[in-house]
Amino acid sequence: MDKLTKRLLPYLIACLFAMMICFGQQALAQTDDRLTNSLPQETSPATKAQKKPFINPEGMTVETRFLPPHGFERKKHDDPYVAFMRTLPMLPDGSPVLYFDGRLKPNQAIHIGVLDIDVGKRDLQQCADAALRLRGEYLYHSGQGDKIAYHLSNGFLLSWPEWQKGFRLKYDKNKKPQTWMEKTASPSNSYETFRKYLDALFMYAGVNSVMKESRRILLSEIQPGDVFASTGHLIIVLDVVQNAQGQKRFLLAQSYMPAQQIEVLINPFSPDGWYDASTLIFPFITPEWIFPAPGPNLFRMP
Repeated sequence: MDKLTKRLLPYLIACLFAMMICFGQQALAQTDDRLTNSLPQETSPATKAQKKPFINPEGMTVETRFLPPHGFERKKHDDPYVAFMRTLPMLPDGSPVLYFDGRLKPNQAIHIGVLDIDVGKRDLQQCADAALRLRGEYLYHSGQGDKIAYHLSNGFLLSWPEWQKGFRLKYDKNKKPQTWMEKTASPSNSYETFRKYLDALFMYAGVNSVMKESRRILLSEIQPGDVFASTGHLIIVLDVVQNAQGQKRFLLAQSYMPAQQIEVLINPFSPDGWYDASTLIFPFITPEWIFPAPGPNLFRMP
């Protein structure tokens, strides 16, 4: 066995293992659907509740929908962004994941919930963009709009305070943002204007630009709103719970390509969806992406 094969072998094994898990989840989901559809309508909700005791189908927020594992609880944080993440609205239990154009995502077996947040009408709000969307929404609605400024992939700082004054982007010959133009729009702080700013941000920002301007943190510091990221993909830490011994477990959420609704991911190795921070190993296997060793890194966005 040559050196290259030895280096690639662990990654190839992890990929094969992840594929087996995903296929198994799809088969189980199809079986569950057949069983559920064969039952009388009035018994189906109860049956689903028994199969997913970690989910409260009546809950319409992250905090009320996903129940902590036995012995774990949600700790209070000084950072109000944690409360924002936990109160994000959920679509009804069992909702499918849709692409930006309304099509069903082919793989419906990897999520346990869908956030009730629009994805827009263009193929823009992908993985890193979903994290920018949540952080931007929080800052905008909490009166901290002056903090909304993110670098694009080419290094240009796209600032909401400048955008709301009426400034717009000037592009180079390759149609890349180069600088601000003179004011070409009326000053506006409306949400409609803010969404147009976000679309411009999603168009030209990405995983690498988010990593460059975010603070890298330790796994022991993990809290809702943080992101796992490495070149190629970014996944959002949706919620975190902790037990009396200080052990932590977390939920993950993502958008993907093409742009899709933000979905709460299953854990391929656990029936309840929560990931155990104390046993996190690399390569880090998630339902649609494998972060190869030694990543991903954990970041806290500005």
